[in-house]
Amino acid sequence: QVQLVESGGGLVQAGGSLRLSCAASMRTFSSYAMGWFRQAPGKEREFVAIISGTGGSTDYADSVKGRFTISRDNAKNTVYLQMNGLKPEDTAVYYCAAKFGAWSSSYSSYNYWGQGTQVTVSS
Repeated sequence: QVQLVESGGGLVQAGGSLRLSCAASMRTFSSYAMGWFRQAPGKEREFVAIISGTGGSTDYADSVKGRFTISRDNAKNTVYLQMNGLKPEDTAVYYCAAKFGAWSSSYSSYNYWGQGTQVTVSS
């Protein structure tokens, strides 16, 4: 049973920073592509960032490029999302997701999800 546990969310002022963490339970963590997605009230879940199993490839939504950085530590079974220059429109519940094999920016292709962590950015 794969479990993903996010942490690091909170309330921050516009322009501030937060780092989200996602601890994963699978033994072959490096075989899984990992993604961060977010969902704001009344909106659909959207892609934020993804990283390949080795960590050698990453991709970002246009709305966060240059501000957010995804990374992973395969020795610790953890993926991170460093968020700088936060804006009120970044306010959402952020979810960590995992899929075996090749990465994808489509949330429907991810098999495993965390419970989410709330990020609120005040103006």
